[in-house]
Amino acid sequence: MKSIQNRLLLMLLVFIVLPYFLSVFFIYTYTKSSVEQYELENSREQLQKNAEDLEQYFEEMIDFPSLLYRNPDLFRIFNNGFEDSIYFSPKTMEKSLETFYLMRKEIRQMRFYIDKNKESFTLYNAMISTRRYQPDFLEQSPVKELYASDLNYIIDPPHALMNYNNAAIVPKSDKTVVLTFHHKITDVLSKKFLGVISIDIDMGEYARICSNLVQGNDSSVLLLDSKNRVMYSNDRSLIGEVLPNGEKVRLEGNNQDIILSKELSGSLKGWQLIKKSSSQALYEDVRKTAYTNIIVGIGVGLLGLLMIAVISNRITRPIASLSQKVRSIEGGNENVPFDDSRDDEIGHLESHMKDMMNRINTHIDREYKLEIENRKNQFMALKSQINPHFLFNALQSIGAVALRSKAPKVYQLITSLSRMMRYSLQADQWVRVRDEVDYTKAYLALQSERFGDSVSYSVEMDDSILDMTIPSMILQPLAENFFKHTYEEGFSSAHLLIKGSNQDGHLDFLVENDGPGLTEDKLETLRINIYTPPFEGTYSNEHIGLKNIRDRLLLKYGPGAQLHVDSMNGKGFSVRMKIPISEEGS
Repeated sequence: MKSIQNRLLLMLLVFIVLPYFLSVFFIYTYTKSSVEQYELENSREQLQKNAEDLEQYFEEMIDFPSLLYRNPDLFRIFNNGFEDSIYFSPKTMEKSLETFYLMRKEIRQMRFYIDKNKESFTLYNAMISTRRYQPDFLEQSPVKELYASDLNYIIDPPHALMNYNNAAIVPKSDKTVVLTFHHKITDVLSKKFLGVISIDIDMGEYARICSNLVQGNDSSVLLLDSKNRVMYSNDRSLIGEVLPNGEKVRLEGNNQDIILSKELSGSLKGWQLIKKSSSQALYEDVRKTAYTNIIVGIGVGLLGLLMIAVISNRITRPIASLSQKVRSIEGGNENVPFDDSRDDEIGHLESHMKDMMNRINTHIDREYKLEIENRKNQFMALKSQINPHFLFNALQSIGAVALRSKAPKVYQLITSLSRMMRYSLQADQWVRVRDEVDYTKAYLALQSERFGDSVSYSVEMDDSILDMTIPSMILQPLAENFFKHTYEEGFSSAHLLIKGSNQDGHLDFLVENDGPGLTEDKLETLRINIYTPPFEGTYSNEHIGLKNIRDRLLLKYGPGAQLHVDSMNGKGFSVRMKIPISEEGS
């Protein structure tokens, strides 16, 4: 709607607000691009430096066992074994091993395997364990992989410290996460395999190098080996594991983060150092500046709006008020107050609209009363269709009992019949589920007397629905329909089931039997008869009880109520009713 106020707002937008925010946008875009280039270049340089530090550190750890070749005592033990070495001196060896252990502070444990004797021993906290015979040592993973390859070393991903030889010197409480270097010891000249040194180091030193890349909580770092195993990560649950596929996808395709990676070289060829930074943190300062400018712009816009409001108040307020009244009428409010005391064009419009609404309300009242009367007529027509079949059957039952028993049962049956007849007078009334079930059970008791012990039925009702209200006489006609089409037609072995429960805000009633079923053609004809709107079309008086129940439910609840019939593949007949839970009638 092109009102005066809207036009003034448009002028403010075009000549003041829009140019201001365009300038803020261009400044933000330029600043963001500059900051992005600077931060990316800085991150790349930092990543390169840390990659070089990692390469140097791991190179030192890989070359560390080469010191063994400079120690004649240790080398002779690997070459000749403990017992066969004429130079073997326990004290000298112990001192050499302790010196070897203390040369790197990050070493947590060392294991020495001497292939000559098939023995191994460990060095923990500068203490040496006893030797242990291990003939299957070379079958252990990853030693087996190292032994079968041309490699001189292999790096095992981080894992909890293990007590290799079950040595008493290693406490059970030490669960330090360590990285293991397995080194193959060979004779330099003959290339003969002599043994293996496994060195466990804590992650402190190389973790410090990796964590230098982390800046705050919005960035993280990953160190992956050539087999895509996580050698270091801010997320401790990933350390030592193969990088999950979901994490790979997140690293490769997340537009919200900036991912930088560096492939390492030298001894760490195939390894990757990855840094992930949040773009939100990267552009934090730029956004703060932009937000400041936006707030200033909003202040300018608010001042403009205040100016427009003051100027246009007397012009647009009466029109806006009238427009609001029209919208209220559209929303269903038929009693909108109109001010016809003004003597200008607005007052003239309000006076005419007031007269128009009075005529509309009068017409709606008349139509509503006609609709109510029509509904009453429909219900009276439905009541006139009540099937007297039950009364005749009940009298026959009483006569049959009188002939058979001559005793108090006649009185009991007459009492049940009178109770049922009194209940049937409650047509078009709301009753509790409990009362409707009692009424149906009384009917079933009468029919049991009529047909004898062959009558089989069960009634299952949830206690939670017994005090809820429903229209009267919607279950008993379905039970009556069962006897009419089973026992009266010679099917004396059929079983009747009546169930009720609360299902997702609906009362769910199921009445089914395993007696004779219907063919598909008869079932379709029955459905057409039942679902035909009241007083429309032509349909048989057969199954009038089912149609009566459905029409009553529609009158009470509208389309929220449902009634479905099914022949259960020709092996019986079922009726399911779904009734919205309502407080009406309670």
